[in-house]
Amino acid sequence: MTIEIKAPTLPESVPDGTIATWYKQVGDSVSRDELLVDIETDKVVIEVVSPTDGVLQEILKNTGDTIVSNQAIGIVICRRGYGSRSSVIESTVPVAAPAPASVAASAPVSPAAKKMIAENNVDATSIAGTGKAGRITKEDVASALNAPAAPPIASPSGRLEERVPMSRLRAKVAERLLHASQSTAMLTTFNEVNMAPVMEIRNRYKQEFEKAHDGVRLGFMSFFVRACTEALKRYPAVNASLDGADIVYHGYQDIGVAVSSPRGLVVPVLRNSDTMSLAHIEKGIRDFGEKARDGKLAIEDMTGGTFTISNGGVFGSLLSTPILNPPQTAILGMHKIQERPMAVDGQVVVLPMMYLALSYDHRMIDGKEAVQFLVTVKDLLEDPTRLLLEI
Repeated sequence: MTIEIKAPTLPESVPDGTIATWYKQVGDSVSRDELLVDIETDKVVIEVVSPTDGVLQEILKNTGDTIVSNQAIGIVICRRGYGSRSSVIESTVPVAAPAPASVAASAPVSPAAKKMIAENNVDATSIAGTGKAGRITKEDVASALNAPAAPPIASPSGRLEERVPMSRLRAKVAERLLHASQSTAMLTTFNEVNMAPVMEIRNRYKQEFEKAHDGVRLGFMSFFVRACTEALKRYPAVNASLDGADIVYHGYQDIGVAVSSPRGLVVPVLRNSDTMSLAHIEKGIRDFGEKARDGKLAIEDMTGGTFTISNGGVFGSLLSTPILNPPQTAILGMHKIQERPMAVDGQVVVLPMMYLALSYDHRMIDGKEAVQFLVTVKDLLEDPTRLLLEI
């Protein structure tokens, strides 16, 4: 008997998805709960696993094909004696029937090579097998990974170009950013913060902090999340959102942290940040970063959010104007810590300074509130004891 491999039920906000990568080829043995295929949506990459032990008989949807909720994308022949979690369909096709061509390589692949292909998200069809009967070996995959990139193709004018399709996630990000810039009255106000007090605390306690919290490292982002959380309590308009002609004031602080992933920018959300300690914030950010890198962020991780922090400083940005993440009405941009000569009590002192940028929707937030919010964040960071005393 055979079992259909079906796409999962997609959230209402995600109408369809695209087949990204098949990790198995027709004729391969599969185990129950083994990863078979990635489906890319506008927001996340969803992993689809095998519902049973058996053999992949047919691939119904190839890389690049669009799918909808619960659509059949492949067929597995169930091994005798093993159950499944999916409805069983009696097969009318003999096991030996030829399977249609798929995106997976037609050449046999060794188990070690399959593992490397899956871990590095490599297209198996681009690898030439050197083993017996064209079998792809681990060494073949390693050679493909270390090989220089294919040269760009020549345009009609004779100059080199390369054309690749935009991923669904990056296309959605582009659409949202364009919509934000065209549909909001976006302004940006700037300030600068002396990072010496936070850096002193971090350098003094980072080893004890890591030891006390099971390897969680003390970074700068947790201080910014805590400072922004306190400032959002004082200026609720910055924590609000627009819903048509209505203003929605949120009685909680859910702070999104912009994270760069191989497939594009994503913004997972730290829920109820006012109840989180520095260690919980750092752990949450670390977990989000790992999920983003592995393509395992869920829709729920990125749903909602009342305010966003973006840290371009990790890439060396000294100053920028972040774009709003609708329906939120404000976003804070962090930047590179740069030593600069500053005037302190009539003396020139070299201090580690960071520019801060707050972009906000002027339809919702007045300039006075935006500036006061940013000054509050600055004051809390330059005197972190204020965070403890809530003053």
